Amino acid sequence: MLTNLVLENLFFLMIMKYRKMGSLGWEVSALGFGAMRLPVDKQFKIIEDEAIKMIRYAIDNGVNYVDTAYPYHMGESEVLVGKALKDGYREKVHLVTKCPIWFVKKREDFDTYLDEQIGRMQTNPDIYLFHGLNRERLEKIKELNLIDKMENAKENGKFKYIGFSFHDGFDAFKEIIDYYDWDCCQIQHNYLDIDFQAGTKGLKYAGSKNIAVIIMEPIRGGKLAIPEHKLDTKPEIKKVLVKSKNKRSMADWALQFLWNQPEVSVVLSGMSTMQQVVENVESADKSGINILSEEELQTISELREVYKKLDVVPCTSCGYCLPCPNGVTIPGVFRILNEIAYWGERGRMRIAFFYDRMVKTPEELEKKNAEGDETEGAASLCIQCGECVDKCPQQIDIPNMMEKANLIFKDGKEVSEILN
Repeated sequence: MLTNLVLENLFFLMIMKYRKMGSLGWEVSALGFGAMRLPVDKQFKIIEDEAIKMIRYAIDNGVNYVDTAYPYHMGESEVLVGKALKDGYREKVHLVTKCPIWFVKKREDFDTYLDEQIGRMQTNPDIYLFHGLNRERLEKIKELNLIDKMENAKENGKFKYIGFSFHDGFDAFKEIIDYYDWDCCQIQHNYLDIDFQAGTKGLKYAGSKNIAVIIMEPIRGGKLAIPEHKLDTKPEIKKVLVKSKNKRSMADWALQFLWNQPEVSVVLSGMSTMQQVVENVESADKSGINILSEEELQTISELREVYKKLDVVPCTSCGYCLPCPNGVTIPGVFRILNEIAYWGERGRMRIAFFYDRMVKTPEELEKKNAEGDETEGAASLCIQCGECVDKCPQQIDIPNMMEKANLIFKDGKEVSEILN
């Protein structure tokens, strides 16, 4: 537990690094606060006091970029961020939120959602992004002429800059970038995803046009930050880390990989504990462009190769696929699939223990819900309706992966037969 005295001492030791924000002329903190994974209680409600302390600690230590969105924490993230930015904190940060374009059915919806978001936050954002653009949503922007709505809102003082967050392939990214004179874009990037979605090619393409690039999922939803006390369960990863002469935490390796690249403006971290905030601020203090040695870059390359064994399902646990109408805990099933893909048959007994605790039938799910029990739904609840597919930013064929989980855990098929 971090005491107030410890936090105060850390404050004086850390100096935030700042970077160029594309063409905006901002000096933006290397680390941005992403408000998608705030601390929650057992009912998944934001623990308000703790979340506000975390955000304000980050700002007190130089973080000047805060990112939220309409759907985060079932609509409560924007409200919490607004509360955290009271008492003079709003003036210290660049605030960003996003248009939930999947809800925009007609032009008037754009204004309705923006006004609602400003009301939730009790302030206007500095940047407004189209949320989760892909080629299909670009067509909606064209059809409804939503760029015109963006520009009108900007002219009316609702926000200062226009951008988009992105989940699709590089070709779609290039098409979107070339469609409009954007101020900024937000992409998923980390040392595993160099060829996934926009990838390194997209990062460099946006950078070549002097468009500010904001990075999300730098630690792949926590996947790249295995705690030291759990590294014995991943011997191949531990071997790479032990061999390296440079000793860093796993989260620090992931963050420094991004900060090393000149096209990166700010790296968002969705932090869930004060400890994560403190450690990430400390990492940002040590960041810089082109400061990693060849040996350090080689360590990251070796980590990437090892992780390929784990990355059967590129799920970041963002929760966009939830709630499943049939009760499947999709990210939970994917976590178990990735575990058994790595360990294979030798890990079946241990991993199946966790899968067996999941609810398997609609009747059992209904009973547990009626009793108020916490439940996680297994893949057997999936009816292949496909409702989740369009919601998934990673474009995972979720029904197909649920069927694979059933073949392994319900039908007892060999892991190598199903997942190779």
